Amino acid sequence: MRKLALNDEILLKIEKPARYIGNEVNSVMKDSEKVDIRFAMCFPDVYEIGMSHLGIQILYDMFNRREDVWCERVYSPWLDLDKLMREQQIPLFALESQDPVKNFDFLGITLQYEMCYTNILQVLDLSGIPLHADQRDETDPIVIGGGPCAYNPEPLAEFFDLFYIGEGETVYDQLLDAYKANQAAGGSRNRFLEAACQIEGIYVPSFYETHYKEDGTIAEFYPTNPLAPDRIKKQVVLDVTDTVYPERPLVPYIKVTQDRVVLEVQRGCIRGCRFCQAGMLYRPTRERDVEQLKEYARRMLKSTGHEEISLSSLSTSDYSELKDLVTFLIEEFKGKGINISLPSLRIDAFSLDVMSRIQDVRKSSLTFAPEAGSQRMRNVINKGLTEEDILNGAGQAFEGGWNKVKLYFMLGLPTETEEDMAAIAVLADKVARRYYEIPKEQRNGKCQITASSSFFIPKPFTPFQWAAMLTNEEYIARAAIVKHAFLNQLNKKSLRYNWHDAEVTVLEGVFARGDRRTGAVVEEAYRLGCIYDSWTECFDNEKWMKAFENTGIDIDFYNLRERKADEIFPWDFIDIGVTKEFLREEWERAMKAEITPNCRTQCSGCGAAVWKGGVCVESKN
Repeated sequence: MRKLALNDEILLKIEKPARYIGNEVNSVMKDSEKVDIRFAMCFPDVYEIGMSHLGIQILYDMFNRREDVWCERVYSPWLDLDKLMREQQIPLFALESQDPVKNFDFLGITLQYEMCYTNILQVLDLSGIPLHADQRDETDPIVIGGGPCAYNPEPLAEFFDLFYIGEGETVYDQLLDAYKANQAAGGSRNRFLEAACQIEGIYVPSFYETHYKEDGTIAEFYPTNPLAPDRIKKQVVLDVTDTVYPERPLVPYIKVTQDRVVLEVQRGCIRGCRFCQAGMLYRPTRERDVEQLKEYARRMLKSTGHEEISLSSLSTSDYSELKDLVTFLIEEFKGKGINISLPSLRIDAFSLDVMSRIQDVRKSSLTFAPEAGSQRMRNVINKGLTEEDILNGAGQAFEGGWNKVKLYFMLGLPTETEEDMAAIAVLADKVARRYYEIPKEQRNGKCQITASSSFFIPKPFTPFQWAAMLTNEEYIARAAIVKHAFLNQLNKKSLRYNWHDAEVTVLEGVFARGDRRTGAVVEEAYRLGCIYDSWTECFDNEKWMKAFENTGIDIDFYNLRERKADEIFPWDFIDIGVTKEFLREEWERAMKAEITPNCRTQCSGCGAAVWKGGVCVESKN
């Protein structure tokens, strides 16, 4: 019988002790003496967030299918346990075995958002693993990072031994086999890193150097080890149907953010929004076979006992077999108490018909994401939505019984004017007006239109990677302009407006496009006490500003300047298929407010066809 890492006294002192005891339904238990590799898979945030992440579930299932590997889970301890672990010198442990993470062969950390970076250092620190890769020895785990933020790994380069660039189902087996072979041969840590860097998609940051110009921009980036490649090629699963998928996903003891079965219907997006990193990173769009998805739905609901199933993708409405799949789910699970969740839908007649069949229209709200108030700005970002589309969709929804609509916008986009800002309030008012145009007897009470704006962050591998950002004060000033515009609208009693935290946005901008020098800020912020920076109650901007001051790093250099056309970016050594030339062309089209058709309408020659799969193949048939 396994012994818990935390005794009863500690468990009774902390909030939600079920976060730390493991042994959940469908968790995998193995004999540590009978495996060759122990892999600790970490989501550097609280349990409820990490347990909701599909990517972790996929890799956990894939690794544990190997008899020679035991993959276990690690999450960031919440503040109460963090304090106790430091006071009582309790090392961070994996949930399944409750063994210290430091005893594992690998520590894999998923990099989902920039504001989790200090939590990565928390995980290393509590595990007793040196923060810097060059300070680790043969007794320390190999620390590997993956996920969307790994596409610009440079701010974290000093803290990781390896980065996995791309989708995890491709070369992980090759990497684990290389580790086993190196161990059998008595090879050193460095010998393994040299073997790893020769596997496509694996980046070993210690084998590369950056030189800078006098103005602070990059002069050159090059490998210092002859075995390391000049460019790292993104890994892509071309056939997403014929790949691993967790038919027995983990079931948490406590309510988590996404407490449901998740069906990934496709990867990628055909739309080409110019601000959207995921839309470029995950090209080409690849669909899962609908019959396979139906079978997954049956098996996963049976193996988990969940009462809700969600369809997952960047743009679920673009899945070509959506009607067939949704009809099946409604009919198959009718009367069985199974709810169906359909995020990422474009609001059209079919979507509204489906939602009216699966939701209580008097309790639910609908979400539109126009992203910009004016048509000019929607053309700049290549959103592919007209005002007519939005108002028609809202009108159909209101006629179908809905009376609550959420509208999502971005502020601070390139070329934005005061007129574009005010247009957010004007559009929200037009949506409300559309509600009051339907006959009174058909209305479902008063309508409520809630508009929210986040602040624009230029991301790597997007057409907007050259864009300048604004200061915290400028973002707030733009939100104030929008708020004032709402006060002048005819239906202001039906309208609400709120906005996200601008201080966090500014920091995300630095680390989204940062180089190796910005890693010093992350480390200093952690030293000053910053963790859980994506949580409003934990975020402390003053400590972050102190970290920049202490390290001499200039925020304005990373955020406020527009990049030159020929500037070398910290991530230019990564090949995602989509070319830098295409992204620059899209930047120039954005400046002219020109639309680029979606991938199914017309191939734009982005470069993703090099993968010879998905929608790129469909468009040629």
